[in-house]
Amino acid sequence: MIELEGVPELIDPVMVAAFEGWNDAGDAASTAVAHLEREWKGEVFAALDAEDYYDFQVNRPTVFLDGGVRKITWPTTRLSVVRIGGDKPRDLVLVRGIEPSMRWRSYCNEILGFAHELGVEMIVILGALLGDTPHTRPVPVSGVTSDADLARTMDLEETKYEGPTGIVGILQEACTHAGVPAVSLWAAVPHYVSQPPNPKATLALLNRLEDLIDLRIPLGELPEDARAWQVGVDQLAAEDSEVAEYVQSLEEARDTAELPEASGEAIAREFERYLRRRDGGPGPGHATDGSEGTGTYLRDSSGGRARPPKPPRAEPAEPPRGADEADGADDSPEE
Repeated sequence: MIELEGVPELIDPVMVAAFEGWNDAGDAASTAVAHLEREWKGEVFAALDAEDYYDFQVNRPTVFLDGGVRKITWPTTRLSVVRIGGDKPRDLVLVRGIEPSMRWRSYCNEILGFAHELGVEMIVILGALLGDTPHTRPVPVSGVTSDADLARTMDLEETKYEGPTGIVGILQEACTHAGVPAVSLWAAVPHYVSQPPNPKATLALLNRLEDLIDLRIPLGELPEDARAWQVGVDQLAAEDSEVAEYVQSLEEARDTAELPEASGEAIAREFERYLRRRDGGPGPGHATDGSEGTGTYLRDSSGGRARPPKPPRAEPAEPPRGADEADGADDSPEE
């Protein structure tokens, strides 16, 4: 039995979760939850027992000095709550941790136990995968669910993925079996520049989350960080003709695939999203170009990054661990 002493009654709470590791290309998803926790000053109220779920030879504890006293931080999953006021108050329960090494079913059941006790109305799980997407275009973010009714009412995809899965997929299915509405948001990170951080992908996830839960999210310095990241990768690509040629081929493939989407319905949907986000004037840290903070970037001299690996001329090498879930025929995310 989970007892939550000191946690106030929450208003229309939504749980937002992300897990470092296999489902977190470029650390985009876990950074998004960390951003929410930082901007809204989340208060940690619970942590799962690390001994139950982690192999410490895989995820090692760290030692640090606190006023000359040695202390240990154990890898775990922490839950925090943020209270959001305004005209439409709504609270968030944030779950941030490392993908567990063992006992995944018990792990998911424990998270669902917290969700039940807190009266959570919906769970949104953030993930990021490696894909054949150019860094010069808006980051694709797919919203998927195992619930056919939820897919219809919230304009989401009903997942058809088959193959290896991570904790995001397991938690999604656990929610389905428990009767808890759940959505997974997946950002596609360019596999040729996969090293973290990727603020552009983090920003795209937060913008999609903002639309999903109808809540204004303060973005802080993320838009500027995303611009700097884009400029840095642009500069590196410009220095290498092979990389530039490969990026151009990805751009052409992306633009061709999206041509059918340039319909009146798609344009109207994007304009409605723009109006919702701009309603009442841009909030602190919000982009003002109407491109969801990921489309248009200013040129500057900042943002140097580690050099991306050269892609082979014929066919890209198998993406690093974490991209497996995009291996379906339509490259759609898993859960």
